[in-house]
Amino acid sequence: MTELPGAIFDATAPRSHRGEVREGPAKSMLRPAVVLLLIMTALTGVVYPLVITAIAQVVFPVQAGGSLILRDGKVIGSRLIGQPFSAAGYFWSRPSASTPQPYNGLDSGGSNLGPLNPALIQAVKARIAALRAADPGNTAPIPVDLVTASASGLDPDISLAAAYYQAGRVARARHLSLATVRGLIGAHARYPWLGVLGQPRVNVLELNLALDAVTQPAGDK
Repeated sequence: MTELPGAIFDATAPRSHRGEVREGPAKSMLRPAVVLLLIMTALTGVVYPLVITAIAQVVFPVQAGGSLILRDGKVIGSRLIGQPFSAAGYFWSRPSASTPQPYNGLDSGGSNLGPLNPALIQAVKARIAALRAADPGNTAPIPVDLVTASASGLDPDISLAAAYYQAGRVARARHLSLATVRGLIGAHARYPWLGVLGQPRVNVLELNLALDAVTQPAGDK
């Protein structure tokens, strides 16, 4: 049998020399990988957010600041987050299922209850009863957004149908004519963008602020 050259199976060859062949490429790749990580972190984690924030503050200052609503120089809310109203002289917002309190921006979410869940059915019945009790003479169908919460729990708007449903109660509580209140709803109505995107709606906080600003004309009952 012909013997193979002993150098191929030379167990006495230095291990350190053989190890360097394996470790060399890894060491050469580590440094550029770390440098690339630091560069991308700086660009995407620092530079990009700062540039976008600066552009937003210049081009869309109100929206970038949270679409805040001021009265007498004080922040009283945002156009993007609803608030609870329960007085008869105000329009009521869409119910909120966020916890631990309604319209909690830190815990946005719906109830996640199915349409046949007894808890949801009872909640809807309770809301219907509250609306009927607040306006006993109103026999019109109750719009669905007045008795069901949204997926976010933060809706600042209600449908025009929900606003017009409440107009009579608000008018009587404020001693305003129904025409005046309905006129305010129409003046603050928002319609689908380009006639397609979205639904006709009105911002509840803005509408209630408009009510507070109304001065009742003499003889207008």
